[in-house]
Amino acid sequence: TQKLDKAATAADDSDRMRKVLENRAIQDEERMGKLEEELKGARNQAEDADKKYEEVQKRLQQVESELERAEERAEVGEIKIVELEEELRVVANNLKSLEVSEEKANQREVSYKEQIKTLSAKLKQAEARAEFSERSVQKLQTEVDRLEDELVGEQEKYKAITEELEQTFAEMSGY
Repeated sequence: TQKLDKAATAADDSDRMRKVLENRAIQDEERMGKLEEELKGARNQAEDADKKYEEVQKRLQQVESELERAEERAEVGEIKIVELEEELRVVANNLKSLEVSEEKANQREVSYKEQIKTLSAKLKQAEARAEFSERSVQKLQTEVDRLEDELVGEQEKYKAITEELEQTFAEMSGY
């Protein structure tokens, strides 16, 4: 009986052990199912992450390419800025020169206006003197003409008197 009791106890122990192991197997299967689901989820996440990684990598390449172009444009822009600044300096210097030239031209204009005013006054005086001189010349010419006419008249009288005297001498000497 003792063997029987031992065998019954062993059977009970084996039965309990079987139930424990069956429970563990069920739990392990459930856990394996969960883990397989988690693994599927993790694979999906990994695939999604790979896709996202590839998209991000493509976008990164695009952005790097755009950055490179932007840097080239920036360099060109900086060169243009330097050129424009130099051009601006040249224009500013030209403007200063033009302002100085304009100031000198304004001073010359004022000086020329004064000279023109002075010369205009002198011209008026000279024209007045010329007009007066022309009138004087006309008066003198008239006087000269009158005196020439008078001279001609006097010469004719002289000639007539001379002829008359010669005739008278001839008559006197002829007697």
